[in-house]
Amino acid sequence: MQQTSKFSLIIGAIGVVYGDIGTSPLYALKECFLGEYAPALTSDNILGILSVIFWSIMLVVSLKYLAFIMRADNQGEGGILALLALTHRLTGDRSWLAKAALTAGLLGASLFYSDGIITPAISVLSAVEGISVVAPQLQTFIIPLALFILVILFAIQYHGTDLIGKFFGPVMCLWFLVLSGMGIMGIAKYPAVFHAIIPTHAWDFFRIDPLHSFMALGAVVLTLTGAEALYADMGHFGRTPIRYAWFGLVAPALLLNYLGQGALLITNPQAIQNPFYLLAPEWFMAPLIVLATLATVIASQAVITGAFSLTKQAVQLGFLPRVQIRHTSAHEIGQIYIPIVNWGLMIGVLLLVIAFKSSSGLAAAYGIAVTGTMVVTTLLAGIVMYYGWQWHWAKVATAIMVFLVVDCAFFGANLHKITSGGWLPLALGAVIFTVLLTWRQGKQLVHQRLEEVMPLNANAVIGKRSANTLQASGTAVFMTSNSKTIPTAFLHNLAHNQVMHERIVFLTLNIVDEPYLRRDERIEIVDLGEQFYRVIANYGFMEDPDVPQALALCKQHGLSFDMEQTSFFLSREIAIPTVRPGLALWREYLFSWMNRNATSPMEYFNIPAHRVVDLGCHLEI
Repeated sequence: MQQTSKFSLIIGAIGVVYGDIGTSPLYALKECFLGEYAPALTSDNILGILSVIFWSIMLVVSLKYLAFIMRADNQGEGGILALLALTHRLTGDRSWLAKAALTAGLLGASLFYSDGIITPAISVLSAVEGISVVAPQLQTFIIPLALFILVILFAIQYHGTDLIGKFFGPVMCLWFLVLSGMGIMGIAKYPAVFHAIIPTHAWDFFRIDPLHSFMALGAVVLTLTGAEALYADMGHFGRTPIRYAWFGLVAPALLLNYLGQGALLITNPQAIQNPFYLLAPEWFMAPLIVLATLATVIASQAVITGAFSLTKQAVQLGFLPRVQIRHTSAHEIGQIYIPIVNWGLMIGVLLLVIAFKSSSGLAAAYGIAVTGTMVVTTLLAGIVMYYGWQWHWAKVATAIMVFLVVDCAFFGANLHKITSGGWLPLALGAVIFTVLLTWRQGKQLVHQRLEEVMPLNANAVIGKRSANTLQASGTAVFMTSNSKTIPTAFLHNLAHNQVMHERIVFLTLNIVDEPYLRRDERIEIVDLGEQFYRVIANYGFMEDPDVPQALALCKQHGLSFDMEQTSFFLSREIAIPTVRPGLALWREYLFSWMNRNATSPMEYFNIPAHRVVDLGCHLEI
């Protein structure tokens, strides 16, 4: 039973984790020999590029991510924000380092979103472009067909992937087997291509023409796109299945296919127009286009799902306002759908396809976001190595310097793409970074203003009970995001209605830097006296806060609730931008807009609608 379960996880990892990097052979090697700085299409340069690809995959994917980065898990969870939460927990009392890690982590998350827009566009376009190899007269149908496929892909997100997701693994297994077979067929025509695994070919490639070889790294990095997914999806499949899938099937298939394409180019340089499709026999071309399209749709699905998961983490950790999150599976808690993210990605992807028109055009914009995220991951992992694993500083410095040299080389080689499309992911990343940081700092500013005007003073609160105050039966739960302040809804209810309930609870839902918490860590209760209580419900950033469930757990601590006798008062602070010290005025307006459009806490926290009273106040920030 255990072996079957592990096998299922391996198949699942092949279908979800490796979709992006697994479809890179469609366009990566071709792009290495296109563009202004491309090396000449000679046998030595082809072997040199293949050698660089081989050792880049071994060093970045096999060594950096699978051997090192995947050890930096946050209780089994991976991804840039999970890593950021882990570093924050390790550096809580080192303010300068915590701030630096926060900035780096948000930059990495922002670039991930940029990558999520480019990946579906370039993947689907590169697959559909096979039509022009089979029937050049159908060239004009490539963009409309790609747009149609992408629209269908985003449209079905509403229904979830519970059903079609079961086919992801088998389809991708078939894809990698086909990649291997095509590669072997190409290698058979020029077996000497295996010499490319000798590192001296890469060394000679850089030594003979340093400038062009360095610039070629900007295309070589396309073979590494999706490496972050190995880490980000660790919580779904675990380290071991992801490693088995890589070394057992994915890595051999990719390397064989790249070597096969290289052998084809050495024997037939004219195949550079599309070495992937021209590697296949003519009779297999049409089925290959269909299979490639399915593989790229699966790769795109993985990126979309990753964007949903990242958004949920960002909301829970306080980097984004509450958004509508729908669960699309009754069995898998990780399968979610976020409408605003889905439609935002779709608009961005469709505009990219229309604007760049080909996979080669998009390749100019691809790479900067990927390599930027790699650099951030390396830096954050260094903090974990030193403070979490207790490695000696020299050991940490050695490991980080090796990885940073590689990451920065790839990043630097992509900088020349800025004028030809590389500005796009940087611009998108800057906008997203501003949004993430503005929301976090805006919430901190709101909490600061509330503490200034309404600090939580137990004696002052209890003193509000008087002969002039009416008492209502039942329990009133006043929700507040800051456990150190009096909820504004409580003060407004008292001032305008002059009424207090028999029992009053100040409830705070607190998200911690860990993905999951035990049940005995969930609830904290402070008895303020006179039937006043402060309740803090703690949740991990991968969990779904649920008010009725949290209150049910209070019974174990001697505080029980009858939901039909409990009223929930929600505090809604309406932020008013001012010129007083705080954020820049335009950022305060941005925060105020996001705050007004955040999803209602009633829906987000699963509070019964018929028991809710929503009260708000205007707060100058």
